[in-house]
Amino acid sequence: MCELFSMSSRHPSAVNYSLHEFAKHGGLTHSNESGWGIAYFQDRDALLIREAEPASDSPWVDFIARQDLMSRCVIAHVRLASVGAPTLHNTHPFRRALGRRYHVFAHNGTLHGIHDRHDADALDDRPVGETDSELAFCLLLQRLRSHWRDGGGEPAIDTRFAVFADFAAEMRELGSANFLYADGDVLFVHADRRIHEEGGTFSDPRPPGLSMRDCAALAPEREWACKGLKIGFPDERAILFASVPLDDNGWEALPEGTALAVRNGKELARRSTM
Repeated sequence: MCELFSMSSRHPSAVNYSLHEFAKHGGLTHSNESGWGIAYFQDRDALLIREAEPASDSPWVDFIARQDLMSRCVIAHVRLASVGAPTLHNTHPFRRALGRRYHVFAHNGTLHGIHDRHDADALDDRPVGETDSELAFCLLLQRLRSHWRDGGGEPAIDTRFAVFADFAAEMRELGSANFLYADGDVLFVHADRRIHEEGGTFSDPRPPGLSMRDCAALAPEREWACKGLKIGFPDERAILFASVPLDDNGWEALPEGTALAVRNGKELARRSTM
């Protein structure tokens, strides 16, 4: 069972994030032993920090928690390995270059049989590791590649969203497909099903796979905090996504098979993939 988090905001926001404390919101205590990672977008680039070690034991986690790193879009992942050993090359989020910018992807779930269906060696972007998640990311980039042209700007949002939603619909047939994907311009989200930890045991996957919080109601405070996470917003236009609600106010449990496109803290599109 993994934990996902993402933020999209209109202006660069200060994100102070303790991954170990954050992971406990999903019921994780000693289960988040397979690694962690966080990506902060800066225009076309993305600062990616990740480690194939328990978040509880990492000095990097303490360092990140003390910084107010600024970004319009953040993607974070705390991993419990299901496919692929707990190594750095199997640690989310994954990052690739396409269209003269970095793209970042993280996944919660297991896509059964994806390696049997798809030949990784036939892709332009080939996985470095062994996970189903990284192979799925490389498949998504393959389908987007024809729409991107170096120096030609971003493809239309409707085009990118259609490719992402169709991809998510196909992937969810293989298993739980909770995705966070950003291309430096738009954050694309797919909510599906997830395993829940209950009394030390894991349940079968069930919705909701992700929850969403529109921060417009924060005005005029412009700061939101829970244990392990604090965000200071220059204004109220921001949207958060998490595997489970992080506090008791304002979270929307996304229906199973929901794809969204979000830019600068504003929802642009929503579609069912079922």
